[in-house]
Amino acid sequence: MTELWANPLTWADVDPLRHPFELDDDARKELAGLVAPLLPDADAAAEGRWRSLYPVTEFLADRYGRWARAWNWSVGEGDIDGGVVEAWCCASHSVTTKEATAPLVVAALLEWRDWLEDLAERFSALAPAAPSAGSSVDPWHWERACTRLVTVVADRTQAESGWYGHCMQVLGWFLAYNGFDEERAQEIVKTAVGGRFASWIAPDVTVVAAVSAGFAGTIGGSR
Repeated sequence: MTELWANPLTWADVDPLRHPFELDDDARKELAGLVAPLLPDADAAAEGRWRSLYPVTEFLADRYGRWARAWNWSVGEGDIDGGVVEAWCCASHSVTTKEATAPLVVAALLEWRDWLEDLAERFSALAPAAPSAGSSVDPWHWERACTRLVTVVADRTQAESGWYGHCMQVLGWFLAYNGFDEERAQEIVKTAVGGRFASWIAPDVTVVAAVSAGFAGTIGGSR
């Protein structure tokens, strides 16, 4: 069932340009109606926790794409640790009656989608211009991008439990957006972070600066 987890998602999986998505009010109501029968009873959710939501996650991913697997990636210790979604807490607390819970699922999905679209806009704004022939990207561009992305992810996750996992994922997505292959992107991010992030602790200016400098330095201005 790890295929339903959010952590392995790549930028290709979640890039809004590759996966068009839009729900008007009628479509939201329709989706809630489709989700409701898949939801567990409140007692089952408390017992089976996030596993009881597998049918919902499978349905959303099949319908909209792999990016939808993270619909319940809530802040802190929810169904999946260290996310950005606030509309949903976790199966043991958010699941009540099917009629009341289904709209929460839709709201959480939309919140996750909004975050992906926000990231795409940030990536576009932060992407360095293509260097001229014989030159390389000024490391300052990579350093600035890392600083801003770490800051926004720490804010959106509230730097709660496991927040740094998604932060590192977002940095990898940014590199993928800029043409780095996934394996190389993961190496760069892991080297740059170097174990400096921790749960429940928002990185201070010194830590962010060190990570950002390492990010730019590891890239080395080349691809």
